Amino acid sequence: MAPAADREGYWGPTTSTLDWCEENYSVTWYIAEFWNTVSNLIMIIPPMFGAIQSVRDGLEKRYIASYLALTVVGMGSWCFHMTLKYEMQLLDELPMIYSCCIFVYCMFECFKIKNSVNYHLLFTLVLFSLIVTTVYLKVKEPIFHQVMYGMLVFTLVLRSIYIVTWVYPWLRGLGYTSLGIFLLGFLFWNIDNIFCESLRNFRKKVPPIIGITTQFHAWWHILTGLGSYLHILFSLYTRTLYLRYRPKVKFLFGIWPVILFEPLRKH
Repeated sequence: MAPAADREGYWGPTTSTLDWCEENYSVTWYIAEFWNTVSNLIMIIPPMFGAIQSVRDGLEKRYIASYLALTVVGMGSWCFHMTLKYEMQLLDELPMIYSCCIFVYCMFECFKIKNSVNYHLLFTLVLFSLIVTTVYLKVKEPIFHQVMYGMLVFTLVLRSIYIVTWVYPWLRGLGYTSLGIFLLGFLFWNIDNIFCESLRNFRKKVPPIIGITTQFHAWWHILTGLGSYLHILFSLYTRTLYLRYRPKVKFLFGIWPVILFEPLRKH
């Protein structure tokens, strides 16, 4: 976490329970943590296009919700890191729980008939979200949020491993790439927390262009944003395979992955 001595800017004193390692208001007076803010674009723009494409393709609403939930997380994180206000922190952290619950629902419902609804699982995930929200608003302890979020991510990891091991082994590449990128982001998150003082001292001694590369919380956003996006593709690929579609992962401009598919033709 960041040392206490940080300058104030447009949004006034910090009220959030967390203040990350990036130097506050060092780039502009209007954004508290500039790089931690703009790095959220990867969680905002691509999932919006994914949601639009899902509507056009007539996909089940839960996949549209997955894309939109990731966009909401990115927007909330943008607001949090831009202001370092407690209310904006909640706008970042609580949607992380809600979006993961949507991901869990999708992963456990990928082998059901089309447009089916599992009301028991839906009720359980909504209840879990309500309990986590209520407790977190009361205790205001970030570690509680991190543990709850970690539980959901671990559930997704176990389900993904089951699918690529026992159901669709040829999806290992996509599944493990998503997991690997996410875990690399988690490693950078820990480096940013543990070695914050050393990182700040290093940034004082090197040119700004080099210092930017050590903003590891921004890298956490980029990598977990990409990892989460790839997880949605993995979940959607699994689902459309089960529904006897022909899914394919393509790369827009040779860089950004998207999923395209067509229904299996009837003869």
